[in-house]
Amino acid sequence: MTQQFIELGQGYGDIYELCELIRTNKKRFHNAFLFISYKGNKAFASPAVAFEPVGDSNFMPIYICREGIPYNPEKPSKRLELFEEALKEIGKEAVPMDIKHSCYYAETILFYQHLIGVLRMNRLIPQLA
Repeated sequence: MTQQFIELGQGYGDIYELCELIRTNKKRFHNAFLFISYKGNKAFASPAVAFEPVGDSNFMPIYICREGIPYNPEKPSKRLELFEEALKEIGKEAVPMDIKHSCYYAETILFYQHLIGVLRMNRLIPQLA
């Protein structure tokens, strides 16, 4: 199975698109993630959702809003509240995970490849067949 991140944007208006994908694809829902990364002394959230492949396809999309939302667990962002509400509507929760910030990778594709490996290793997305 091929898994690939599809970046919607930095999370400003894109969070609404991600929430709508959750609502309209609830039958395909596989897992949701809240990746927390750190750059200096600042924390950033990256909400993401993985969906099951369509039909006979072996392609699993993982939609993400990468590192555009400042993260403070004591004062949650309205955008993260929208994400959590959309998940709650379908009876799901996001898996929180601390990760390295993408700035530590030479290219964004390497960041996503590493993240896919971590998700597979933790059995949060299917292994390669």
